[in-house]
Amino acid sequence: MSIANKKDLKEQEIRTLYISPALKNKGWETGQNMREEYYFTDGRVVIAGSQHSTAEGKKADYLLYHNGKPIAVVEAKDNNHSVGAGIQQAIDYALILDLQFAYSSNGDAFLEHDFTTGKERELKLDEFPTEEELYNKYLTFKNYTPEEQKIVETPFYYDAYSHEPRYYQRIAVDRTVEAIAKGQQRVLVVMATGTGKTFTAFQIIHRLRQSGAKRKILYLADRNILIDQTMAQDFKPFKKVMTKVKSVGEGVDKIDSSYEIYMALYHQLVGKEGEPDPFLEVKPDFFDLIIVDECHRGSAKEDSAWRKILEYFESATQIGLTATPKVDSDANNLEYFGEPVYTYSLLQGINDGFLAPYRVTNDFINVDLQGWAPEEGEVDLFGKEITQKLFQRQNFGRDLAIKLRRQVVARRITKMLCDIGRMTKTIVFCSDIEEAAEMRSLLVDLNADMCKKNPYYVTRIVGEDKEGKKQLDNFISVDEPYPVIVTTSEMLSTGVDCKTCGLIVIDKEIGSMTEFKQIIGRGTRLRKDEGKWHLEILDFRNATSKFKDPDFDGDPEPPMKRDCKEYKFHDDSDDEPSMVREEKIKYLVEGKEINIEHEFVSVLGEDGKTMKTESVRTFARNKLRGRFENLDSFIKIWSEAERKQAVLDELKEYAILIDAVREKNEALKDADIFDIICHVAFDQKPLTRKERANNVKKRNYFGKYEGKAREVLESLLDKYAQNGILDFERADILEIPPFNEIGKPTKIVKLFGGPAGFEKAIKELEEQIYTTA
Repeated sequence: MSIANKKDLKEQEIRTLYISPALKNKGWETGQNMREEYYFTDGRVVIAGSQHSTAEGKKADYLLYHNGKPIAVVEAKDNNHSVGAGIQQAIDYALILDLQFAYSSNGDAFLEHDFTTGKERELKLDEFPTEEELYNKYLTFKNYTPEEQKIVETPFYYDAYSHEPRYYQRIAVDRTVEAIAKGQQRVLVVMATGTGKTFTAFQIIHRLRQSGAKRKILYLADRNILIDQTMAQDFKPFKKVMTKVKSVGEGVDKIDSSYEIYMALYHQLVGKEGEPDPFLEVKPDFFDLIIVDECHRGSAKEDSAWRKILEYFESATQIGLTATPKVDSDANNLEYFGEPVYTYSLLQGINDGFLAPYRVTNDFINVDLQGWAPEEGEVDLFGKEITQKLFQRQNFGRDLAIKLRRQVVARRITKMLCDIGRMTKTIVFCSDIEEAAEMRSLLVDLNADMCKKNPYYVTRIVGEDKEGKKQLDNFISVDEPYPVIVTTSEMLSTGVDCKTCGLIVIDKEIGSMTEFKQIIGRGTRLRKDEGKWHLEILDFRNATSKFKDPDFDGDPEPPMKRDCKEYKFHDDSDDEPSMVREEKIKYLVEGKEINIEHEFVSVLGEDGKTMKTESVRTFARNKLRGRFENLDSFIKIWSEAERKQAVLDELKEYAILIDAVREKNEALKDADIFDIICHVAFDQKPLTRKERANNVKKRNYFGKYEGKAREVLESLLDKYAQNGILDFERADILEIPPFNEIGKPTKIVKLFGGPAGFEKAIKELEEQIYTTA
């Protein structure tokens, strides 16, 4: 093809004719050391009303590899752009993917951005570097010793059942392995809950073992279920060399030294007061590597059992895994492990489409806003005289329980489940184990029909309830439908992998950001295969106000309240409740005239801000007006489009907003998509499809057609009235009733003088449908 018409080519043609051959000539082959149109994110899930959709993920035009490791990205543009028009996007992708080289091309040449030097240069098509040249530049920049290079080049684990690491997991593993290869003894990895920390840990261990860098490995966690989950799932390939350390007193006298990987709870390695610590049975240099899972929960405390273990095995390399790096006076994992080698936040996970976005329903109960004070001399339901003071929301459930308030909460939870699906797995966080028991009883009464089907529909799972704890595995199982509703206080706030949890209810005070992040993390996993596209949060304690805190990954600002003044509690301290009390006194009263005074709903927007679902119409209006300058602009684009589907494809990201508006407005139920856009964005009175079809008939448009041709067009108009304009664009429209009863497609087209005449008739019919006269 001549250069003269090169600018007429589309981007895909430029790639096929110029860029791909140039890369291939230098040894870059698709499927070997190159991938084309590689999506490295899934695309953010967008929710509005009960609708959801998925935005397009981030896609690299070309990703170049060396022995399975990505090293460069190439972005393509058509020839109407300059050579470097795509370089900024290439740089952005290279930064996200942790690459050292970025390229842009328009088919004339390449522009290279070299992160190792900070320089850019233009290359002719035949000057693009080979794999060997590019990787040698990378090695020169890294300056590895031969031993370091051997470790970092050890490949990831793959078998018939494993999956490719996501881009951020690969980066976390690569950076951790590199840091250890270079001699770093303490490493911190921060990854949001639900992003695969244990899979990442598995790959780190595998690569360090395979390279010979580490042989004896200790994996520490603080909950038995975390160890069991890890061994049964991500660590399963280690089965032959892995053991779970048993507690002393369970028939085990000492640690079996014949294994390579040891899975242990920290308290199993620490003796009871006055007894020797079991970890002393092995020498301080027994372990080469220690991985501390969820290291925000005590491993960094000076007086903790975890620190005791870590200090004894001081010569071992120590890796801390956490979703929430913690810095406070007595627990600072940043100070202990150092700055993270990699951080992947909750907001990144949501925007990439790997984690579920959330919708927050804040309910304000009148007694929580006003407080509750006893009358002089009033006694509670147990006959105890109640202290004369104003009890505030922070006291409810802990110092004072109000039966009617509990009932209000239980009814609202039940109502929400009726709205979103009564088999939605739900965790209800209560103030203490007693409140969890009472909430369970109330929810059983309110959901007796469901409990009749299965007695575990509502279950309490707390540390002291052995029967409830037995149901924990069933609750977190994707394959087990029951239990559905679990009430708890602390048991499920951390670490437990509840993949299908779709509703989190907060009715307890949450003092720390760490605890809040972990609670929200119980439901951030996406399970599209199970119909879980987002997380619902029902908040009775204004805990979600923590979203405005900069420590929460820069997530949403607090939404505007609906029909609500600014309410302040009398003492909204962020301090965590004291764990030591001289005497535990908890009053129980009936309560009266208690109700939910205000409610507002918000969702996390694509930019990390919140928007009210109540104003989804306003949100959609602003979005659409940002796309179309005015009504005439939209009508022009709609009218001139050869296919209406093309317009709708362009509006894909707004589609669920339009559906949500239709869902909330009964008058728009049968309206054409054209009318909904005109109504929402430009305040035009909407017409139903039937009304538009009738207007066409009144104008006697069909008068110029006779016989079968008229019958075809009248039938097409009826199809529009039933289903909408896209029926006109169905490839098989003439093969379905009633058209197949009129004749074969070729015969029908001949009624209009051939394909061109038929298409002209269809276009005229569309114009008649959307005419305003």
